[in-house]
Amino acid sequence: MIRVRRTVRLRLTALYSGLFVVSAIVLLAITNGVGSSSSATVAVSISPDRSVPPTQEAATQAVSHGYLLGSAVALAVMAVASLVVGWVAAGRVLRPLRVITAATRRISADSLHERLAMTRPDGELKDLSDTIDALLERLDGAFTAQRRFVANASHELRTPLATVRALVDVAAAKPGPVPAETLLLADRVRVELDRVDELLDGLLALARGQHGELPDRATVSLDAAVSARLAPRADAIGGAGLVLHRVHSLDDAWVVASQPLLCRMIDNLLDNAIRHNHDGGWIGVTTAVSGTTARLVVENGGDVLDQAQVAELAQPFRRLGVERTGSDAAGAGLGLSIVAAITAAHGGTLELRARGDGGLLVIVALPRVAAPGPAAAA
Repeated sequence: MIRVRRTVRLRLTALYSGLFVVSAIVLLAITNGVGSSSSATVAVSISPDRSVPPTQEAATQAVSHGYLLGSAVALAVMAVASLVVGWVAAGRVLRPLRVITAATRRISADSLHERLAMTRPDGELKDLSDTIDALLERLDGAFTAQRRFVANASHELRTPLATVRALVDVAAAKPGPVPAETLLLADRVRVELDRVDELLDGLLALARGQHGELPDRATVSLDAAVSARLAPRADAIGGAGLVLHRVHSLDDAWVVASQPLLCRMIDNLLDNAIRHNHDGGWIGVTTAVSGTTARLVVENGGDVLDQAQVAELAQPFRRLGVERTGSDAAGAGLGLSIVAAITAAHGGTLELRARGDGGLLVIVALPRVAAPGPAAAA
């Protein structure tokens, strides 16, 4: 059974047509009543004894029947015509709303500077357009302020962190015997400073990804990029006793991407698979081509996870708890949110799945492009 969508245009058409048909029926009923009364009056005036010759009575009934039939045909034709006219009229009335809807749909977080800017005469629709423009302006200001704050805070915090690191190094390297407690404290402070640096780098990458900043864009081989980021992690994979299952794409997958952000995305996926795993577990890394998309699939073994919680991992500072990895490896909860932001900035999609037998499956799909020529590849 086909279900017709009850749009505003369809409702207005039904309203216009219904009102027309009801008005026409009332008008025909009044006309028919007046006509019948006139025929009876004529008949009475012709025959004072209230008797009408059969031929005249038959002629009167024929005229009335023909009038009713013609009226019914005219009503049916005008009802159909009213549907057409009502549909066109409703379309013209709702055209500004369709324009507003299409423009609002087109505007995203990356194009909040656009405005509807309706120039029609003052009225309800222009008020609606101006209200949406004002909302977009406030959102644009809020997004810009957020991006500026994250970027400025990340840069400004590096100076005091560098100062603290220098002071720790000076304290640990001063002449004379240094107490063992001081050296141990200096090592702990350096570790924490490294974590803060990593957090700041993550915030900067997240801000860039969320706002579509793609520096150093180029046509990149996804397979080669993944292999390059896997190489420096060979010791970490082997040290944890993890088994790597690497599947290469038969057709090399090329994408247009910001090389720093693409590398950061791959790093986060690989580090996440290494960190959130069991000793002696496994990691699967696959690059593949599917139609017009290039796919990167990273999966790992581990504990059985809840899909509802896994779906929230693309949000900043979301973690499934330290029970998966221990407090030292828990991270800041930015890894997959950075992956989601970078993927969206490149026009791709991210899918997170909890594996039935434990662990996580991550699928990144990016728009695929043709392989560059020999000169470009070189």
